[in-house]
Amino acid sequence: MRSVIALIVVAAAGIVGWLYWDQNRPRALVVSGFIEADAIRVGSRVGGRVSELLTAEGRTVKRGEPLFRIDPFDLKERRAQARAELAAYQAEHARLKAGFRREEIEQARARRDQAAATLERLVSGPRPQEISIAREELKRAQADLAFAQSEHERISGLVKTGDARPTEVQQAERLLKSAQAAVEAAAQQVALLEEGTRKEDLAAARAALAEAESALKLAEAGYREEDIARAAAQAEAAAASVAAIEVQMSELEVVSPCDCVVEAVDLNPGDFVARDAPSITLLDPSRLWVRAYVPENRLATAQLERRVPVGVDSVPDRRFAGRLTFVAREAEFTPRNVQTPEERSKQVFRIKVTLEEGHDVLRVGMAADVYLDESM
Repeated sequence: MRSVIALIVVAAAGIVGWLYWDQNRPRALVVSGFIEADAIRVGSRVGGRVSELLTAEGRTVKRGEPLFRIDPFDLKERRAQARAELAAYQAEHARLKAGFRREEIEQARARRDQAAATLERLVSGPRPQEISIAREELKRAQADLAFAQSEHERISGLVKTGDARPTEVQQAERLLKSAQAAVEAAAQQVALLEEGTRKEDLAAARAALAEAESALKLAEAGYREEDIARAAAQAEAAAASVAAIEVQMSELEVVSPCDCVVEAVDLNPGDFVARDAPSITLLDPSRLWVRAYVPENRLATAQLERRVPVGVDSVPDRRFAGRLTFVAREAEFTPRNVQTPEERSKQVFRIKVTLEEGHDVLRVGMAADVYLDESM
């Protein structure tokens, strides 16, 4: 009986000792988390109505592959109008930069030459030959006047003797008055020619020549630099408007930015999407990591750039190499997904372990264990 009691006591002591050793022995630090990937939320920088949906959840898409299209509404018309305005401003800039045409310059030069010739003619005044002709015309008129006077005297004498009719006297008087007027006109013409050109005519001719010379200089100099610069600025602004609309047109087709997996689709054909609003969520499987949490008392084992093994339940016989790429600088309370119940009430530090291999078998959302006490 005593031997049985002794055996029981020894067994109990052994169990107590084993439990004490098990509770106080160093344990391997294994933290659990889930495999995550970069989530890319794509949308369009222009709003509108969805005309086509070209993908579905769970589908693998290539970089540049279309995901959905938006109806262009009035963008095509606005682009056509902007292109027309750009062409008009470019043409105006080219015209101002090229200056006046050769024919326009020659026309301005001809007008200048014509104004100069007119002034020279007025300055020179009547030619001697013109004055001489006017004087001869005066002499002829005076001779006609002398003949008309003698004829008038003869007819008047005949009237007294009754040898001339009254009508002949009247005709002689008309001829006399006409000859007197012709002499007066010829004398005035000679006086005008001898006096020369009027001062007012000379001033007007000089002003016309100055105006023609200024017009010629403007044509030869071309347009002002300020006008050319303004036209260039207008053309650049129009080009920027066209480019902005082209960018908007390119945003009508939303494409995948990488080789990704479609995680979520939040739209259907006919839906109206707002500008800059995320509409499709993509996951980039080329960069996977495990988000986990390390207790404060084991933080010393979480050293940046350490290569540690990572295990998953779906591949129990394989460890995947990971690199510790992030350790939070601020502690937080244990989140719900930490797998160790006794650690739930303690503060922890979030870490990120980037997986360097296993992208062909690992999937986003898998549970993973990070063995921080081990190295690879």
